[in-house]
Parts: sequence; structure tokens; C-alpha cells
Amino acid sequence: MLCTCLLLVVIAIGFLFGFGVFKDGFHKIQETVHLECDPRFGCGGDVGRRGYGFPAPSGRVKESQVEKSERYQREKTEKTIDYKMRITVMTTGEQIITLDVDSHESVENVKALLEVEANVPIQQQQLLYNGNEMRNSDKLSALGVKDDDLLMMMVSNASSGSSAARSDLGMNPDGSALNPAAFQQHIRGDANLMGQLFQTDPELAQVITGSDLNKLQDVLRSRHQQRSVVQRQKEEELALLYADPFDVEAQKKIEAAIRQKGIDENWEAALEHNPEGFARVIMLYVDMEVNGVPLKAFVDSGAQSTIISKSCAERCGLLRLMDQRYKGIAQGVGQTEILGRIHVAPIKIGNNFYPCSFVVLDSPNMEFLFGLDMLRKHQCTIDLKDNVLTVGGGEVSVPFLQEKDLPSRFLDEERVPNQASSSGAAVPSGFTEKKSNTVASPASQPSRSEGPEFEAKIAKLVELGFSREAVVQALRLFEGNEEQAAGFLFGG
Repeated sequence: MLCTCLLLVVIAIGFLFGFGVFKDGFHKIQETVHLECDPRFGCGGDVGRRGYGFPAPSGRVKESQVEKSERYQREKTEKTIDYKMRITVMTTGEQIITLDVDSHESVENVKALLEVEANVPIQQQQLLYNGNEMRNSDKLSALGVKDDDLLMMMVSNASSGSSAARSDLGMNPDGSALNPAAFQQHIRGDANLMGQLFQTDPELAQVITGSDLNKLQDVLRSRHQQRSVVQRQKEEELALLYADPFDVEAQKKIEAAIRQKGIDENWEAALEHNPEGFARVIMLYVDMEVNGVPLKAFVDSGAQSTIISKSCAERCGLLRLMDQRYKGIAQGVGQTEILGRIHVAPIKIGNNFYPCSFVVLDSPNMEFLFGLDMLRKHQCTIDLKDNVLTVGGGEVSVPFLQEKDLPSRFLDEERVPNQASSSGAAVPSGFTEKKSNTVASPASQPSRSEGPEFEAKIAKLVELGFSREAVVQALRLFEGNEEQAAGFLFGG
């Protein structure tokens, strides 16, 4: 019995001692790591969850309602941060376009990207997402568009006003304009097109700049008829080739068509890459004084002799000095009579005076031509970079005149195809009384329509199947240029 009591006392003492150590250790752990309560077992103030604890951040206590609200707003903001996403757009033509955009990008900006990719104006784009139209002011994120989503792009028709304007510019089956007034105004408003028309079809360009709408319709019908005839001829030639590929006449026409095609392609390439080649070049004129009389001198290094007209020499008081022993024939593009020669007279270039000799021609069209003989004698330089004529090795420089500074009669003369400019014809060093001497002459010449050369051009073009009247008209229209006339006849 005594032994049993002692054993119980020892067990009790040991239990009490162990419980005290455990309690002290538990409090030390709680003070160090702070156990967080488990809601399944309830929370007991500072103790935590009844013996079941897990580590929590130091200093953390029960979260208040305000802290929960702030944390919710913070997490919501973090979720709405902008990010990149990829969307796919399918057009009505089944074209697939992939775009990398921001999640908060506006629909209008997406349409701007599609305008570049699909070449469709923003005004004609209609974007659909899940069957609903997307407005320009909407954001992709607001519409619920996510990464790898698919949008549909519909292309709306142009406005009715634009359609009506285009219909006014349409053509009737006979080639005339549906609305000639609207057609005329449209062509007039395009400066580039008008410039090409003046080069390729001056007659049509003149009619468009005029006010006669009936004449415009007639010219348009005529051009349409010419194109129809040319197309029919091409079809007949092609049929002839297939019918008998060894026929000589068929081969000639086919050869001419191939050659003309090359000419047309060359002409189109020139319009594209060298359009200035079709512009009218203003000749070189400078201000001079001949025997004290101011003149507009035509500078031409292709004319071997300096030339003055009879009327101009008389106005300058030099006709009395003309030596008629130097009569002859001046030959250039054409020919004209040489009345004589004035051996020396003063000319003023800039502020300096120089001696000059002249060949006198009976030519009312060209007053005074400063030729190669005097250009060499006075060491002249034609400087096209600075647009000046330098004389005497650079001691005098005079500017070439602009188009606005020239009399209208000079410009009209340049439009005449038979005017000689730089012909480069050879001239003997001296003149004799009875011999025909040659100089590059700007005098008026017989028309190109008179002579075997013009007839040969007509014959060549008639062989291509065109009427003689049309060929003559085309050659006259293009000042005797066979290639341009042929291009006009083939292309209408």
C-alpha cells in the first residue's frame, strides 16, 4: 500500500513538472512565430487554434473590414493592368489578318491598322465581335475581346453621293459621256491628265478646254470609233495569222503590229520615267543691242553663221552696208535666199561691245540669230546649269530669257514644225556671188506635206490599214512625226 502511494506521488510530481515545461515551451513558440487560428475549430483570443497552428507573417493580426476592402480594390486594379494580345480579323474576301494590340486599344485604332493591312478606308470598315458591331469609341477590353479572339470585318459600300458622281463620269456605248459637263469638269481638274492629253491628243484637249459640249461628244464618239476599228483590225489580223501563218501580207501586218507595240511600250515608259521629254523646250534668247537697237537674240550653236533678217537690218540701219556679192542659197531644214552679207557692225552684250558680221536673209520670222561663228570668235559659253551666256571667257554674263520675257510671236514660231533650229548643216568658209552657199537657216520653209518624204510616210501608214485621210490628219497633227502619228492611229 505504501509503495503504491509513493508511486502515485512520483507520477503526479512528474506530470506537474512536465506540464510546466510544455506550457513554457508552447508560449515561447507562440511568441516567436504567432500561430494563426483555424476557422474550423474557432479562435480563442491569443491562443490560436486549440493546439493546431501554422506559421503566419510576423505581426499579422485579424484582418479588418477596411483592410479587406482595400485588398479587393488592389487586386482588381492589378487584374485590369494593360497587356498585349493577338487578335485575328477575317475580311469578307476571306483574308486573314493577325494584329498585335493592347487590351485597352480603341476600335478606331484597330481600324486604322486594318486600313494599312487590308487597304480598306476606315469609313468603309464595319467590325463585328460575336455578331455585334463594334463602335469606334469602344475599348477592346470593355467589349470582352481576349487573346486569340476572332473579329469579322465587313466592307460597306461607298456613299451614294460618290456613286452618283462616278455614274456621271460613265460613258455611253457609243463612247460619248453620260454627263458631258461633269466629264469635262473632271478632266479639267486633273492637271496631269490635261498635260498628257495636250501631248497625246491635242484636239481632244482643246475641246475639253472649250465650251462646246456637242463638239466634245462628237470627238469622244470619233475616238471610240477609231479604237473600235483598230481593235477589229487587230482581231482580223490575228484571225488571218491563224488561218495562214505563212501568208506574206499577214506576216507584214503582224510585224508592223509587233513593232508598234514596242513603240507604244517605249512611249509609256517615257511617260512614266521621262515625262519632261514631252514638254516644250523654250529656245535660248538673250538681250543684245545691234548698232544701238535692242533685240532679242536667238542663240543657236547649230547655225554656222550669225543671221539677221532684211527687215531687222533695215531697222538697225545696217541694210546700206549689205554686200550683195555674197548672194546665195541657205540650206538647212529647207532653203531660203541669201541676200548678202554685212561684214562688221557693233553689238552690245551686257555692258561690253563686240564686232560682229551677219548673213542677211529674206526671213520675216527670225530677226537675229547669234550663230556658231560669233560664239567661237568671242569665246562664248552656253551655261545651262546657271542659265547664262558668258562672253569673252567669262568677263560678261547675261541670263537667258524666260518664257514670260519673250514676245508671243517668238513662242508661236517655235510651235511651227518647219522652223529650223539646230540643223547642223555644213557651211563653206566663204561665199561666192554665183554659188549657192549653205547655212543653218531659221527661215520659213516649204511645208513638209509637199515632197516625197511626206508621201513616203503616208504610204507606210496606209499599208497598215488606215485610210489616207486619217493618216494625213495624224501626220499633220504630230507635225510629220511618223512614230507619233502611228501611235495615235493605233491607240485612237
